[in-house]
Amino acid sequence: MAKKKKSSSSNTIALNKKARHNYTLTDKFEGGMSLQGWEIKSIRSGKVNISDCYVHIKEGEAYLLGAEIMPLNAASSHVVCDPNRDRKLLLNRRELEKITASVERDGYSLIATAMYWKACWVKLEFHLGKGKKDHDKRADIKDREWAVDKGRLMKNKNLDR
Repeated sequence: MAKKKKSSSSNTIALNKKARHNYTLTDKFEGGMSLQGWEIKSIRSGKVNISDCYVHIKEGEAYLLGAEIMPLNAASSHVVCDPNRDRKLLLNRRELEKITASVERDGYSLIATAMYWKACWVKLEFHLGKGKKDHDKRADIKDREWAVDKGRLMKNKNLDR
């Protein structure tokens, strides 16, 4: 019998942690990505950065812009590796129409939040979002700090018994 490989506890490849701080995120979408062989090898080794990327709709197709997948040194020499190329997202027609309507009519942006493995496929999670103003960010920080303080107060109250 062949031994099975231990799967890692998380299928996450890359996260965009700044997205929730800079944007108010609403609807979540998931799309596959059209990738080349050298990109899959680089993704498997973890050489991905999606912190400054976004999704753009062009001619009825969705593209991931600004994602950086650094090529490996051992990648094929006959292939020209462009780490910042536009990558096509694979979405249903209904999803594309809904996304296009939200972006064009309501002024939403499409922000990539995570890249992960789903079985043997690389998937991108992205959200519809609107940019936050500075006062919105301060209100979120204030709410987060209050939640921490409230937890401390409740913990101390329960210890006094």
